[in-house]
Amino acid sequence: MSVQVVSAAAAAKVPEVELKDLSPSEAEPQLGLSTAAGSAMAPPAGGGDPEAPAPAAERPPAPGPGSGPAAALSPAAGKVPQASAMKRSDPHHQHQRHRDGGEALVSPDGTVTEAPRTVKKIQFADQKQEFNKRPTKIGRRSLSRSISQSSTDSYSSAASYTDSSDDETSPRDKQQKNSKGNSDFCVKNIKQAEFGRREIEIAEQEMPALMALRKRAQGEKPLAGAKIVGCTHITAQTAVLMETLGALGAQCRWAACNIYSTLNEVAAALAESGFPVFAWKGESEDDFWWCIDRCVNVEGWQPNMILDDGGDLTHWIYKKYPNMFKKIKGIVEESVTGVHRLYQLSKAGKLCVPAMNVNDSVTKQKFDNLYCCRESILDGLKRTTDMMFGGKQVVVCGYGEVGKGCCAALKAMGSIVYVTEIDPICALQACMDGFRLVKLNEVIRQVDIVITCTGNKNVVTREHLDRMKNSCIVCNMGHSNTEIDVASLRTPELTWERVRSQVDHVIWPDGKRIVLLAEGRLLNLSCSTVPTFVLSITATTQALALIELYNAPEGRYKQDVYLLPKKMDEYVASLHLPTFDAHLTELTDEQAKYLGLNKNGPFKPNYYRY
Repeated sequence: MSVQVVSAAAAAKVPEVELKDLSPSEAEPQLGLSTAAGSAMAPPAGGGDPEAPAPAAERPPAPGPGSGPAAALSPAAGKVPQASAMKRSDPHHQHQRHRDGGEALVSPDGTVTEAPRTVKKIQFADQKQEFNKRPTKIGRRSLSRSISQSSTDSYSSAASYTDSSDDETSPRDKQQKNSKGNSDFCVKNIKQAEFGRREIEIAEQEMPALMALRKRAQGEKPLAGAKIVGCTHITAQTAVLMETLGALGAQCRWAACNIYSTLNEVAAALAESGFPVFAWKGESEDDFWWCIDRCVNVEGWQPNMILDDGGDLTHWIYKKYPNMFKKIKGIVEESVTGVHRLYQLSKAGKLCVPAMNVNDSVTKQKFDNLYCCRESILDGLKRTTDMMFGGKQVVVCGYGEVGKGCCAALKAMGSIVYVTEIDPICALQACMDGFRLVKLNEVIRQVDIVITCTGNKNVVTREHLDRMKNSCIVCNMGHSNTEIDVASLRTPELTWERVRSQVDHVIWPDGKRIVLLAEGRLLNLSCSTVPTFVLSITATTQALALIELYNAPEGRYKQDVYLLPKKMDEYVASLHLPTFDAHLTELTDEQAKYLGLNKNGPFKPNYYRY
């Protein structure tokens, strides 16, 4: 890449020179650079792209903070243009460094004088050409069927996702094997397994209950003979759960419950360890169901337990392989969406196996839904939008445990928070907590951020989206992508513009735009991460629910939906207390008799509301 070095005194007289790698002896310690060197130094529009955005299938990755010409000038880059490479020798003068850092001239008679200082300006004359030289790989892309066809730049975040391997070939088109020669998996890149293993090891440090459960029950193998098919978020925390289930004797096959939340390196680590995993970040809708089917439809292996998050796996088996339920002992479901589906099946008389409702257990509701979302809502918004929260007006739709966590976090950051709610009890809680209860129509024109967390559908409709202010941020913290009517935005008059992974501009004809995150899917697991310690609580609850259903004697659980026994909730909580060096007070015999309790619990009746 050639540059022009221009002296402030004679800018037009200095020719272009080529930058060279210089040895330390040639390098000069200082070089004055001016960032006001004209339009050639100005960063191109679009986050570093010198041209108008190309279609996502052809667009090279945007230069990050460690790439491009700016990085070439950094000391770490190893190719620094040095002043000594651009000086001209003078037969009458010797150049020396003045002690204050300036240039000194030594005349033949030995007199030392300070030379006039000049400011050198570097202009990247061929900056555009350098960017255009980057190779691009164009392979088969998994495009979501829901992608708008009305705009040349309407590719979804899933379609434009590339991982560190820069390999855009669909995993379904690859032939991969792990180090043991096993190919019963489908992940983005099995070579990333080592990085995923490190993430799993970090997660283990923050999941004390699962590790304790693994240690205590490993000898007994309470899940020996269990064949568990799972459909959850595939993260480092889920990997710890899967490996714990394996240590307890279970065989597992796994798919992802969300097309954006899979950590590719973790999926690779699980596949390397021998787990049949079918998932990658950025799946299409067709890929999503294909992965689930590969978990279920396998010769010589039939599941007898289901661990689901959202109900998609249960729905697929009911739809495609209903005879499998003859051997399935139970279902464990952890999301409000999936639980709602189970209750619908039960009410219609179509639920043919017992199901455990983990979502409404105390350890899930009060910890995962509340504390997890209280931290991860800020993380997801900050990573995707770099927004300052202080003074921003936010409306949170729903004041359940997820909504409570979101509101508390945003209020603490100085945001002005409004709440919408249909339940008068939750509505009263919002008012008592200091939030103004409104209808969405009343504030939709003025708010800066809209967050849904209801578990319902069409909470934010096209009418609401049309009335939003310019640059309003719209996102969802519920499990399903039904809360925001994203389908209504796939129309010819609206233009979709990808900003970065999981961030899209939807532009109206008059120029107004909204910022849509994760295409209306779960924000925290699609765009950021969640606290590992909280997930330890949920994962331990799931593991105990699987153990309970699998080992329950015939007749204990009928074809219905059950809550986790209170005793198990308390046991999960007790496993996490040593992390805080916490010490429980024990009841005396007299106190236990007075309260009518067992000294070892349970300490609250099932109807108690925490």
